[in-house]
Amino acid sequence: MLAILGKYQEELNLATAHEHKVADEYARVYAKKEARGRVINSLHQEATMWMDRFALTLNGSQELPRLLAKAKAMADTYSAPEEIHRLLRYCQHMIDLMTHIIRSR
Repeated sequence: MLAILGKYQEELNLATAHEHKVADEYARVYAKKEARGRVINSLHQEATMWMDRFALTLNGSQELPRLLAKAKAMADTYSAPEEIHRLLRYCQHMIDLMTHIIRSR
């Protein structure tokens, strides 16, 4: 009888340990997903405000290229979705185009 109880107690302990491990893994994955979501939202907000800053680039400001470099680094670090990378490439293209326009005046 004690052997049977011991066996069930061991199985219960294993099941409890597995449950805790699964809960910890879920919490870790969820926290990582939340952090990535915050970074992507931050990148999106920065990208939308760049449209206002393009006018500064026409006046020779270096703020926009600096912000773009920062956003590219964040996107690479946090494995941003392809849409973000595409938007950043478009922003780089626009900066290059504006730089060309400024130099050809």
